[in-house]
Amino acid sequence: MTGRSNAHERLRLEIAIATRVMVMEGLLDYSGHVSARVPGQDAYYIQPAADPRSDVSPERMILVDFDGNTLEGGPLRPPFETPIHGEIYRARPDVNAIVHSHMELAIWFTMMEGVRLAPMRARAVRWASGIPTDPDPSHIKLKEQGEHLARTLGPHHAALMRAHGLVVVAESVPALLVDAVHFDENARAQMQVLQAGKTPLPLTDAEMEQINRHEMREFHIGKLWSYYLRKAAKAGELEPDWLHVD
Repeated sequence: MTGRSNAHERLRLEIAIATRVMVMEGLLDYSGHVSARVPGQDAYYIQPAADPRSDVSPERMILVDFDGNTLEGGPLRPPFETPIHGEIYRARPDVNAIVHSHMELAIWFTMMEGVRLAPMRARAVRWASGIPTDPDPSHIKLKEQGEHLARTLGPHHAALMRAHGLVVVAESVPALLVDAVHFDENARAQMQVLQAGKTPLPLTDAEMEQINRHEMREFHIGKLWSYYLRKAAKAGELEPDWLHVD
């Protein structure tokens, strides 16, 4: 088996694992999608549009180019919102994994006047540069919509989508899973403060600088990826032979 085949198999398996874990943790439901860029190609792997997210398998991943054309996996059909992924990958060569989710907490923060989602918890320093909101509330099915979302995202690591959901981007699929977990935790923390009738106190620039001085992102990602992989396996959400992806 070639190195290329091994690398592609690992990407497909990581997408399946991350998707099933996100469903288990309530970060994805009947819709939404995880993708991973294929190194050396203007293409990415993504799940079929109609497959239940709770049962995604690596064997059914589709290879799609940045224009939404299926390169491998036909006649399976990719999600209709491929412009989300293709245009972000095109605009952000540093991004290797994307999730588009309809996380309810994220949507709520696009529906409140004068309230912006801010870094509240320590791991939210990932979004210190900001969490912009794209104004388009519809499904992102057209190239120009995807281009606009990519411009809204800009250099940031997440963007909300008005009355729709969000995108989170990262350097790898394991990092994406960890960031999605922390994004939800952070949004939940701010919402709980608001529901308590109190004024949120986001992390200050000085506090975020202090946190970043001691950040061990690679170690943290490995630790949480291993934790969620085994948690999902024990819950019967993953195939037993998937555990070798450490």
